[in-house]
Amino acid sequence: MGNTQATVKHLNHSHGSTECSTCASIHDLANTAAQPQQDRTWWFNTHLMTILGSVALLALAIFADLSPELTLGLYLASYLLVGGEILYKAVRNIFKGNVFDEHFLMSIATIGAFIIGEYLEGVAVMLFFQIGEYFQSLAVNRSKRSITALLNIRPDYAHLQTEIGLQTVSPEQVKIGDLLIVKPGERVPLDGVVIEGSSTLDTSALTGESIPRPVQNGDQVYSGSINNTGLLTVQVTKTYQESTATKIIELVQSAASKKAPTENLITKFAKYYTPAVVFMALALAFLPPLFTDASLSEWGYRALVFLIISCPCALVVSIPLSFFGGIGAASRHGILIKGSNYLEAFNDLGTVAFDKTGTLTHGRFSVSQAAAEGMSDEKLLEYAAYAECYSNHPIAQSIRAAYQQPIDQSIISDYQEIAGHGIVATVRDEQVIVGNRKIMEQHGIKVPNISALGSVVYAAVNGRYAGYIIVADQIKPDSAAAVAELKQLGIKNLVMLSGDTQEHAGAVAEKLSIDQVYAELLPQDKVEIVEDFLLGGKKVAFIGDGINDAPVLARSDIGIAMGGLGSDAAIEAADVVFMTDEVGKIGTAIRLAKYTRKIVWQNIILALGIKALFLLLGAFGIASLWEAIFADVGVTLIAVINASRVLRAKA
Repeated sequence: MGNTQATVKHLNHSHGSTECSTCASIHDLANTAAQPQQDRTWWFNTHLMTILGSVALLALAIFADLSPELTLGLYLASYLLVGGEILYKAVRNIFKGNVFDEHFLMSIATIGAFIIGEYLEGVAVMLFFQIGEYFQSLAVNRSKRSITALLNIRPDYAHLQTEIGLQTVSPEQVKIGDLLIVKPGERVPLDGVVIEGSSTLDTSALTGESIPRPVQNGDQVYSGSINNTGLLTVQVTKTYQESTATKIIELVQSAASKKAPTENLITKFAKYYTPAVVFMALALAFLPPLFTDASLSEWGYRALVFLIISCPCALVVSIPLSFFGGIGAASRHGILIKGSNYLEAFNDLGTVAFDKTGTLTHGRFSVSQAAAEGMSDEKLLEYAAYAECYSNHPIAQSIRAAYQQPIDQSIISDYQEIAGHGIVATVRDEQVIVGNRKIMEQHGIKVPNISALGSVVYAAVNGRYAGYIIVADQIKPDSAAAVAELKQLGIKNLVMLSGDTQEHAGAVAEKLSIDQVYAELLPQDKVEIVEDFLLGGKKVAFIGDGINDAPVLARSDIGIAMGGLGSDAAIEAADVVFMTDEVGKIGTAIRLAKYTRKIVWQNIILALGIKALFLLLGAFGIASLWEAIFADVGVTLIAVINASRVLRAKA
């Protein structure tokens, strides 16, 4: 799994016949991503030591008072140490039919520098090239390794009911129609239908919703859910390979391979630029001597100067560095972006889809309203808190938290919790009933029809209706501002994808002015909806926080996880992580992406403009080797300094 994600997901930009140095670095790094951490550390340490070793040899050649032969040997050693890999790749790609790539241009330009005696230039070009590659590799290494937390929802065993009794078997051995026993605290091993028993299921791993779902005879249950209270007998309806938990894991693996590609500007440019300058240099070297009395050595020298000027070092180094700077600036704002392609993709967003619970809302339930009848609201809350005294249900916990007083359990008797309905208990010799409409109807108590944003808990004392309490998941304070800011930034298609009911999800969406709402969704449903949006051509971002969101996070062009409270699986599956759990950070990310793109285009125009000027000067013999060095190394340094401005960007 880790290899699939590291290799596929982070190599998602299209290529022509050439392979850029950045991509080569990413390919090499992706191959190490599936290896143990010590192997990846070794890769980076080796690369860094190669650069430092080359610098040391170069410094010795420049400053040491040595013989010309020994000095040349040091230059060659420094050159081969830092550029040997580039030379090898140039030769390898020639045999593969990919002649005109960056490795080839770098090789002939630097070899040319040695031919005309400019050893320092030859080594320096390779050195800058490798430093830029190292920075890009560091950025890519932040990408995810594997979604190990997803393995936690995979069931390890199943209690199979057989003629000879209960047998514990592997879920793979269970067939459709078999009967399984699911005990309290265990995961449901396979999808099925309850044929005996009642309970509440924790489905948060599947739907992301914190409130347990009541189940009884005839209800559908999904693998990966946790049985909270009662003993269930489940008839299997799907095999292990088709079960929900298995599908979620498969979706994450396959979704990574479907990621839309991000075009790599350097690669596309090099596809045309490299062969053009090589043929121009050849023409410059041989055509004038053929048709005039000019010497081959003079025009050969001009051709080599031309090649040195044309070396795209400024672009190769500054463009990845600009994106790396954007990633660094984002991290200072609590935004972890796992690759430059995801930062770039923020510029082309057309759709932003939100999960509800834990993303737009806190994911923690609290009492938002208590409306008593025939008593004070405080008294109603007291009765409910005492009745819910022994329950571990999140609603019960929120009611006790709202009561804020110690509970004397000695005055509670005849306590009975009815799964999926509510609680009946005696408090100070008074019968108290709290729960949903069903339990009230069972006891012949009429209750009003309450429509509210949240779960309605009715209460009755001594057979008479006493009022209701609304327990709701509160909307985060920055959610409305985040939605409004996205609209101001030109993103019109804002969508909510939720596992909650249509009523609750719709109410939250209406309050936040989100127009499109899809509710009661399983993970595969979210993936299908996002895939439909992907057909529109524009980039699609999804923001979620739960393990259930991992497949759709992987499938989206930009998967964004809420890092502070989000699940490990969501964080590892995501391309971007908001470490402060503020959904409003998406506006910050978009602004940083736009600023980064601005810097990138400044560097592109600067590098190409100056190089075009000096290429003309070099072709006519006006520019000497010193101008060539400026056009290459000097422009590179200017571009790098400009790229560093991104690091100080303010959102």
